Amino acid sequence: MKVRSCVMVLVAAVVVAGCSQKVRHVGPMPSPLPAPPAPMARMAGAPTLNTIVMTGSQVVPAANTEVYERPDDNPVKRTTEQPVSTFSVDVDTGSYSNVRRMLDDGVRPPADAVRAEEFINYFNYGYAVPADKAVPFRVHTELARAPWDARRQVLMIGIKGYEQSRAALPPMNLVFLVDTSGSMYSQDKLPLLKRAFAQLVPQLRSQDRVAIVAYAGSAGLVLEPTPGDQHGKIIAALERLQAGGSTNGGAGIELAYAMARQSYVEGGANRVILATDGDFNVGVANRQALETLVGDRRKSGIALTTLGFGTGNYNDAMAERLADVGDGNHAYIDSLSEARRVLVREMGSTLFTIARDVKIQVEFNPARVSEYRLIGYENRVLNNEDFANDKVDAGDIGPGHEVTALYEIVPVGSGAEQLPALRYADKAPAGTAHGDEVADVRLRYKLPGSDSSELIRQPVLASTLRATPSESLRFASAVAGFADALRGGERMPGWSWEQIIATARDARGDDPEGERAQFIQLVKAGQGLVETPARPAQKAD
Repeated sequence: MKVRSCVMVLVAAVVVAGCSQKVRHVGPMPSPLPAPPAPMARMAGAPTLNTIVMTGSQVVPAANTEVYERPDDNPVKRTTEQPVSTFSVDVDTGSYSNVRRMLDDGVRPPADAVRAEEFINYFNYGYAVPADKAVPFRVHTELARAPWDARRQVLMIGIKGYEQSRAALPPMNLVFLVDTSGSMYSQDKLPLLKRAFAQLVPQLRSQDRVAIVAYAGSAGLVLEPTPGDQHGKIIAALERLQAGGSTNGGAGIELAYAMARQSYVEGGANRVILATDGDFNVGVANRQALETLVGDRRKSGIALTTLGFGTGNYNDAMAERLADVGDGNHAYIDSLSEARRVLVREMGSTLFTIARDVKIQVEFNPARVSEYRLIGYENRVLNNEDFANDKVDAGDIGPGHEVTALYEIVPVGSGAEQLPALRYADKAPAGTAHGDEVADVRLRYKLPGSDSSELIRQPVLASTLRATPSESLRFASAVAGFADALRGGERMPGWSWEQIIATARDARGDDPEGERAQFIQLVKAGQGLVETPARPAQKAD
């Protein structure tokens, strides 16, 4: 789809601004990256992962200029006044790995960098898969006493997409759009980016197509659309990437989308993967123009995924927003192991879509629920009328993907209410038609290629209340508690660091990748830094 020249000029002119201001975080630099655990399958004589080196001009370190959105925490709602809550699902995990690298560096993250839903959704909770592919995911609910306050309850809502073998995945049409500006010089940026993409290369097949576009220092087409099984050619193109120059993201995106359109695969995964430290240095108008461009390309069937790298000038706000507008996902790559998780282990759910515009709506029964609060999803909240409006965009789900949401509930008569009592309010009606229901959970989604949504609904019965939460709910609650503690601990003030650690340790369960054990260590690191003033972060425009 062509974009009018005025939009192109605006985006290009805006995004080129200010690369002279690109900076890096002053603080401990990450240790040298370890070698991959196993040799990469490749063609004879092809460059190896270890031959990918860094060349270019280095940027002088300066002060921290990282940019984050500043949404307020979701408020407590009185059920008699606002019984319905609506939000879009979120499959991003970038906030968790970004905060992890800060804690690993011994720096307390700013509260705005912590998004509870991305912490919670970093982990899998073992939900059952759907019985067949007619309905793309299965809904799981659990109601239990809150681990942090026995007077309150937690409603856990989880969805799990059907799984698909790698061999059965449709063809992929991928364009790597790589930031090669001067600020990408450091080891946690372009060198890590090149090794990260190299992890994906052995997974590519003959039916897949890959192109590489660089913008800034080595601007232009680095690799024309190439069959995915030409691993050596793809790795060699990665090796040619160099850092140095000014940022011109708009022009790079235009070329990347042109390459994606050239190799478009009907029914396949058509996606631009933007890898950057996110330092576009754009203002409000410029950002809107870029979002418009990405949104227009999304409507033509080409999604955008953003991968964040590096410290000091990382623009989390823009990286997340562009992925949202582009119907993609956002991840932050802080290590080679994280690259393997996103691009290899979870490749299917990262790059493919089985359900579009997935929305969740929960109606609470005022006869049983006095107050409630959605934990996280602040920038995913929708108007209630948006739930049935198929023109309103929402998050997408990939094969095997899990999404989890937690509601904190105050039961009627518990005495745990946080809102002041109303002098003239009538008591909630007892109700008989649905007397045993605590809530009605509704989901809407579209199948790929469809413009009409399907509805799923599942009541949550009071009789299903568990006195002892499941292992999954306890661990998810500990993750939510950790996010709250890093944001100031205002929502779960009665839960100590020691209790969060103990809950996570007791609910660790099966941990084949060691991610839950690592989480426990991060909580301990966060506890040690909690009295240290959080470093300032710039507010997103």
